[in-house]
Amino acid sequence: MTRSWPLVLALVAISVGGWKLADRAARPADKPRLALLTSLPLLFAEDFSLDAPKVAAVARIEERFVITPIATADAVSLKGQSLLLMAHPRAQPAEVLVELDAWVRRGGQMVLLADPSLQWESSRPLGDRLRPPPGFADTGLLRHWGLIMMTDGSSQGQLRATEPRCSVSERGLIARCAMGRGGVSVIADADFIMQDGKESDRLIDLMMDELSRAKSS
Repeated sequence: MTRSWPLVLALVAISVGGWKLADRAARPADKPRLALLTSLPLLFAEDFSLDAPKVAAVARIEERFVITPIATADAVSLKGQSLLLMAHPRAQPAEVLVELDAWVRRGGQMVLLADPSLQWESSRPLGDRLRPPPGFADTGLLRHWGLIMMTDGSSQGQLRATEPRCSVSERGLIARCAMGRGGVSVIADADFIMQDGKESDRLIDLMMDELSRAKSS
C-alpha cells in the first residue's frame, strides 16, 4: 500500500528525531556541526528502512562532522548553524531563498551540490513527491550570487562567474563566491555522492575539501 504524504512526513520526522537524539548522546565534543538539506536518500534508504548500508559519502562526512538534517533552508532551521551542505535540494520557496541569502551574508558558509541532470536512478516512480528532482531547480539564486550554470549534454554542469566575488576552478565544476561575511561553494554535480568508483571518490574528496575550507573560513 502506498503511504500517504502526511504519513511519510511523520515517519521521517520520527526517524530523524530519534536519530538526532541518539546522535546527541554520542556526539564527540570536537566535531563541528554540519546542517544537511537534501532530496537524496543519504541518511535513510528510499523506503525508510533503517538496515540499509550507509552511503559511503555520508561515512566520510561523519568522520569530520556531526550531521544535523534540516527540511528547509529557512531562518528557523538555520538558526545556530554555521555550515550547510545542500546536496541536490528541492526547489525552495522565494521567501526561504531570501532568508538563506541573508544567513550566508551574515557569516554562514554553504556548499551546494547543484546537478543540472541527475543520472542517479531512483527506485521511486516519476511523479512521486519523494523522488529527487531530475535537475537542480535554479530559481535565480545562482545568478543572484554571481554565477551561471551551463550544460554541455553531460550529467555535470559548467559554472561561469559573472561577478568578481566569484572564482571558478576544475574547468567550471567548482565555483566559490564571497558573500558578505560568509561564502558559498557550488559543485555542478551531485551524482557522485550516491555512487562508487574512482571518479566518485575524487569528487567526494573535492567536496570534503570544500567543506573543510568553508569550516575554516
